[in-house]
Amino acid sequence: MVKGAPTFTSENLGTLKKRYADAEQAHVFERFGELNDEEAATFFEQLSEIEVENCNQYFTRTMDNSTQSQQPDKIEPLESGSFDTTLDCVQDGAIDAWRAEGLRLIRENKVAVILLAGGQGSRLGSSAPKGLYDIGLPSGKSLFALQAERIRRLQQLASDNAHNATIPWLVMTSGPTSAATRAAFEKAEYFGLNADDVFFFNQGVLPCFSNSGKILLESAGRVAVAPDGNGGIYQALRLSGALDWLRNRGIEHIHSYCVDNCLVRVADPTFIGYAALRGAECGALVVPKKSWDEPVGVICLRNKAFGVVEYSEISAEMAQMTRPGTEEFAYNAGNLCNHYYTLDFLQHRVPDIEGKLEHHAARKKIKHLDLESGELITPTKPNGIKLERFVFDVFPFVERMAILEVDRKDQFSPLKNAPGSGVDCPETSRKDLIAQCIRFAKDAGAKVQLVDGQEPAFEISALVSYAGEGLERLKGKTLAPNQHITDLDSVVTV
Repeated sequence: MVKGAPTFTSENLGTLKKRYADAEQAHVFERFGELNDEEAATFFEQLSEIEVENCNQYFTRTMDNSTQSQQPDKIEPLESGSFDTTLDCVQDGAIDAWRAEGLRLIRENKVAVILLAGGQGSRLGSSAPKGLYDIGLPSGKSLFALQAERIRRLQQLASDNAHNATIPWLVMTSGPTSAATRAAFEKAEYFGLNADDVFFFNQGVLPCFSNSGKILLESAGRVAVAPDGNGGIYQALRLSGALDWLRNRGIEHIHSYCVDNCLVRVADPTFIGYAALRGAECGALVVPKKSWDEPVGVICLRNKAFGVVEYSEISAEMAQMTRPGTEEFAYNAGNLCNHYYTLDFLQHRVPDIEGKLEHHAARKKIKHLDLESGELITPTKPNGIKLERFVFDVFPFVERMAILEVDRKDQFSPLKNAPGSGVDCPETSRKDLIAQCIRFAKDAGAKVQLVDGQEPAFEISALVSYAGEGLERLKGKTLAPNQHITDLDSVVTV
């Protein structure tokens, strides 16, 4: 949580030292005298931007809540009539209506997209932003490029002779990814989008704490900080001016998603139309779980309010429960971190909600400066606390929620793990996207030649088809398995 920094003067430094002393965090100045003028000014600026009083309150409240005995939450599955699905063919007429409404809203320039892209590809063996990762497609395109092309295609689908549809793209980065992400967008000429339609903003940070609540330093002149969780998006949107930027553009509906899903339908018109027609202020996409013990959070009811519970919070008995008269798991709404909001909700309701949101304590190994010896300590076991919020922490306060179940193979293939791990990794992402492209071709009446024992390298650019539409010219053709289709005039057949 930050505030603007005052000018670095001896008077302001004295005021700042008193603030930290009053907050019982005066130790951060213990080695201030060792800093040169430039280092001192930089440290002064960082300390000024930290609202130390609020951060203390966050820590105290979070740790008190974690140690106090409380009534256990009452967790219940979603009621059968509280969500809709795209998996039932009976819903085809409704799905068409939802999609038409979503396209209308996009056509009228009332829809924007928020991308959560603060993570690095550390687990993937890369220090670059995860959005720059190449999952091994024939095109060699990064996740950013794939998603930008879906925006471009959707703008084209929604436009007509009277309307030139534009979908603003807001990209939330973090300290480690901000510069590299912006540079990549500039180098790629914003992946074919108008630079004026892209808005970058940074995820917030919070100080790291010792187990006793003291702010840790990573050096004599720098506080150890960590991202405030994806739930920090709400404050970051407000402080960055993003919400005002959207309001000035006439935006009313927002789709938010995470960068690490190669199948995400960016600005999904079906989801947006569904939520808008229901009059929802917030919405979420879900997928059925692969198995009762799949380690994924599920959307359900916590104390009669919508919420997300982690798989570790549900007993094996609860996880295996089925809905009466069916084989469907009762706790089956796997959370995708794929959300809908109205701008009114983000701009007018969330500020009141934020004060009620709790932080979550993550016990971590945190490198820090030993103030007595001046040595940098690299711990071998958790030694401190990082505080974070989750993007779904607002769900219990939502008055009108829309939950839509979709097919995993169409919309969800997360990239979480290292190459070769076999689960949620680059190979599975590549396989899932290629399989989707093959389905698109088959649904259009084409065949894709497959060679036994070989995985095809078959890709249809999102600039050609967003979700399988517009491929009628492929009907009756047998397509070569190893190709990247960028236009229907250059398709390789056999």
